[in-house]
Amino acid sequence: MEFLDRKQEIRRLDAALHRPRSFVVIWGRRRVGKSRMLIEWARREKGLYVVADQSSARIQRRYFSSAVGTRFAGFEEAEYPNWGMMFRRLDREAARVGWRGPLIIDEFPYLVAAEREISATLQNWLDSPSRQIAVVVSGSSIRMMKNAILNQSSPLYGRATEAFPLNPLRPGYLADAFPSISPRELVSIYAVFGGMPRYLELASEHGGNLEDAVDDLILDPKAPLHREPDRILEMETPTAMPLRPILDVIGNGAHRLSEIAGRLGRQASGLSASLATLMEMEMIRRETPFGSDPKSGKRSLYQIADPFLRFWFRVVAPNRSLLADAPVTTRRLCWEKHRVSLEAHAWEELCRMAVPQLHALVPIIADKGPFGIAQRYWYRDDRELDIVAQSLTGSDILLGEAKWRISNRREGNPSIRLGSLPIGNAPVLPLTFTPDTSNEPNAKIVDANTVFKALL
Repeated sequence: MEFLDRKQEIRRLDAALHRPRSFVVIWGRRRVGKSRMLIEWARREKGLYVVADQSSARIQRRYFSSAVGTRFAGFEEAEYPNWGMMFRRLDREAARVGWRGPLIIDEFPYLVAAEREISATLQNWLDSPSRQIAVVVSGSSIRMMKNAILNQSSPLYGRATEAFPLNPLRPGYLADAFPSISPRELVSIYAVFGGMPRYLELASEHGGNLEDAVDDLILDPKAPLHREPDRILEMETPTAMPLRPILDVIGNGAHRLSEIAGRLGRQASGLSASLATLMEMEMIRRETPFGSDPKSGKRSLYQIADPFLRFWFRVVAPNRSLLADAPVTTRRLCWEKHRVSLEAHAWEELCRMAVPQLHALVPIIADKGPFGIAQRYWYRDDRELDIVAQSLTGSDILLGEAKWRISNRREGNPSIRLGSLPIGNAPVLPLTFTPDTSNEPNAKIVDANTVFKALL
């Protein structure tokens, strides 16, 4: 699959490169495309890309010097008893030829795991007046990368001139990865693979055949993604595997704190730290209804944050024993049982994500937008509202209903019971979001093609 998007991130890297003595920190989940982006950027900028490995500090230095030796002849011939000596030699070689980087160190947490003192050594080098090389470090252990930069006790605290996460691809780029399928089918792909570039790359090898891709890549016990969530948890430093039961219960329908605690047989008050860690790792998110205090936990719901993880914890995790020895037809039935609900969830999520850019594409709301972040609304026994957002330039409220399946397109734009929605007398703009393009244009219907355009 060709290299897609990352324009904003590369602009930030370019800007950092042109600042003197820059130090950039990037973190992101396994398979999100950090290495691919950094390799592409290093190639363009004539940089030096080095990837760390899970080995001893001495062997790590040997691998590092070998990589540097591809640019500076003879560099790998010396033995470096510590990182400081290697960095000082690199400074001299770079100054001799006027090279200012970038030097990219990928999977930096592996170096820290092998020798914790490297953070202090790197700090000393970054602060050294002789250092003119632009340095970029990245890693998949999100907690360790954040701690290295945001924790005041870390030697590297305050040193970064640029620090940002690498997030999944914007859903609008799915059409570039799968150019021959319909927008509705793109929603189905998003419901399984989300926006993770590596997952999409693997799926694209199956063309538009989602059924084959799901079985070959996930459901089959020998598939490359069959144990993917466990690998993500294991890659954290320290390992996050003890948090797996929380993901299991959220993935199977427990969203309130009391429900999560009840299924785990634990006190709700004892889950705060674990939930905070999973949110920091971007594996779950806390959702609050429109109009409520986001700091209040009373009406909060906890959701799996990523479509692939939602799929895995709904379909694979509860059926691991069955999938271990099941024929293809049985494996696919495990998915089909949940397919519609997963796709409906994904469609609703995509619609909310599109709202802040939607005013540029939907004439009926063009003079009312832009709108803020869209949220759901729920309260006691009132009917849940799928999409609620307020105009940033006025008091108008956008109310949307996301319909994955609709029996009669003429039923569009139903009246929406506002119940206790806290909007006062604000003007309401109702929209219906349904994936299929209508042959009868309706100003109040938004289809999947429009949603994906808004998500570029």
